[in-house]
Amino acid sequence: MTDGTYGTQRKAAARNRVAIIEAAHELFAQNPLVPLSEVAKRAGVGAGTLYRHFPTREDLILAAYRHDIERLTTTADEVLTRHASAKAAFVEWFETLAAYIRIKHGLGDALHSEAAQDLIRAAGAPAAAAVAKLVEACVAEGTIAPGHDPADIIMLMSFLWRVANDDEGAAQGRRLIAAVFSGLQAPPQPT
Repeated sequence: MTDGTYGTQRKAAARNRVAIIEAAHELFAQNPLVPLSEVAKRAGVGAGTLYRHFPTREDLILAAYRHDIERLTTTADEVLTRHASAKAAFVEWFETLAAYIRIKHGLGDALHSEAAQDLIRAAGAPAAAAVAKLVEACVAEGTIAPGHDPADIIMLMSFLWRVANDDEGAAQGRRLIAAVFSGLQAPPQPT
């Protein structure tokens, strides 16, 4: 095998891996119990290719979850650029996070393994950094008072992944977000 052939095969394998993860993301969002054969079909690969990259369903779920969290935690700047108001960017970012977490809850036992818990814990620091950017922009805009801890805000916003995933839940979420912003306009209480 020549170096060129090996490099071409590696590029194809990397493309296949990304295609599988993207397909898994889309299909798990629709149905967390989707058969892996459907994921392979959507990705345009055979079952053997899927299992070479992800020997177990849990491996694929963790890779898709890691990919989603990495994508989300790096989008704070992009979301801020896209919106005229930092508050709107903050709301969109948290609604996207809530959608990811709803998918995570639907994946059930696969995200209760030790490897999954390590991944979830590792996502905390990048998520807090993304929230810190959003909070700083909101402070500069005057929609949030300075001094609020991003980790506290993540905990506070966790109601979003508990509201129903329907029109009534969306309306309830908007009402609760308005209440959160009313509270965040006040300086944090000393501990």
